[in-house]
Amino acid sequence: MPTYVAFLRAINLGPTRKFPKADIVRVVEATGATDVVTHINTGNVRLTTTLRSRPKVERTLEEAFAADRGFAVPTIVFSPAEVVAIAADADELAVGHEGRQYVSLLKEAPSAAGVAAIEGAGSDGQRAVVRGRAVHLLLGPDYHTASLTNEVVEKHLGVATNRNVTVIRALSTKWGA
Repeated sequence: MPTYVAFLRAINLGPTRKFPKADIVRVVEATGATDVVTHINTGNVRLTTTLRSRPKVERTLEEAFAADRGFAVPTIVFSPAEVVAIAADADELAVGHEGRQYVSLLKEAPSAAGVAAIEGAGSDGQRAVVRGRAVHLLLGPDYHTASLTNEVVEKHLGVATNRNVTVIRALSTKWGA
């Protein structure tokens, strides 16, 4: 059975989108998945399932999350090998970069026009580099004042969720292929 890493978007933000780790595990297991574990409380889940396509895994989880929580939880799924590759790309791009580094994970493969738009959107030493369904945001010293954000990524490339590169590296080490 295949193993996947699911990234949940926009949970545990404010009082109305709470989704504790224990509840995430319960809901994912209720879909028939096994070996379900989470990493920190930001919506990172590893699971094994009989489902064999990424879109089917995403759809199944999103339906289960909405039924349990009463709000939509966009879910973006990668294989463990893809997470390892994203971390390797992040390490390569970090060479010579002194600021903050984040990765926006895309639900769908980006179009060439979208890639050109986001890679051209940086300013003040900030830049975005797209590698597959991952947008590496190389920022200055403070994420909160950055002009390149997950909101900008979504404007050009569609649904995405953002993680600090430290989380991506940890998941690569912990759950990588």
